[in-house]
Amino acid sequence: MKGLFKSKPRTPVDIVRQTRDLLIYVDRSPDSRESKREEKMAELFKNIRELKSILYGNSESEPVSEACAQLTQEFFRENTLRLLITCLPKLNLEARKDATQVVANLQRQQVQSRLIASDYLEANIDLMDILIAGYENTDMALHYGAMLRECIRHQSVARYVLESQHMKKFFDYTQLPNFDIAADAAATFKELLTRHKSTVAEFLSKNYDWFFAEYNSKLLESTNYITRRQAVKLLGDILLDRSNSAVMTKYVSSRDNLRILMNLLRESSKSIQMEAFHVFKLFAANQNKPPDIVSILIANKSKLLRLFADFKTDKEDEQFEADKAQVVKEIAALEPRDRP
Repeated sequence: MKGLFKSKPRTPVDIVRQTRDLLIYVDRSPDSRESKREEKMAELFKNIRELKSILYGNSESEPVSEACAQLTQEFFRENTLRLLITCLPKLNLEARKDATQVVANLQRQQVQSRLIASDYLEANIDLMDILIAGYENTDMALHYGAMLRECIRHQSVARYVLESQHMKKFFDYTQLPNFDIAADAAATFKELLTRHKSTVAEFLSKNYDWFFAEYNSKLLESTNYITRRQAVKLLGDILLDRSNSAVMTKYVSSRDNLRILMNLLRESSKSIQMEAFHVFKLFAANQNKPPDIVSILIANKSKLLRLFADFKTDKEDEQFEADKAQVVKEIAALEPRDRP
């Protein structure tokens, strides 16, 4: 008899709705009977795995765009994303990983040529506060961090994070004692400062003073080698980006910044020296050097020329050699300005 009443296969919309109902149950019923709760949890984990399978495909089939669109539309029609984020700590490790992949994929799903995740997040921007605070929770940091990086693919979301008080916290998050979490925070920090060019340029112009004061003291002058190396590399990426040319001009006009970069040039680490050189060359190439920059370079002229004489890359690099020759030429040509 059983075969006569085969249940209809569940549609993507059904799976999202059932997932939402189960999340509501998990969110609201901490004290329900243990066996019932376990049963509901198992069902929830299975549903999250199915959502992942629809979005990513599996070993037997590729994802079907129509199914993905239906799933995405239903997911953002109500508060499923909010529920999934707030209930994440209650899930087991495998379900957390699956949920993180589901949230990541949904940021890229288009419905009728629109990224509806972006619209949803703009209306629920406080979810970013939860994801960022996740860096303070060892169990959740890597899951929330991965979700956060996908959400800031949307320019409006990245702008919210950049303009929020949270930006200051990244100077500490990138130096957390847990190496994996610090590295994850550093990856998010880099993404925030490099992905959306016009938004980043506007943020750096408006927040130049406090941002670079923190950047210099907490990152470039950190006692941690990895922090210094990542920070000087990212600084080069930021300043060498054409959209940040106004910020770059301001940065290379500061004697304090020059002092920090000259110290980094003297490091024993080849990779820090190399990254520092890419920033230092901007000071040397500036055709409108302020007098105090000129006087520091002249005072250190022989030391700098000696340093660059022995300065080599491990592999042959024509661009580096050309840059180095130009820097040497600029410094060698510097003469004390006649005082009036």
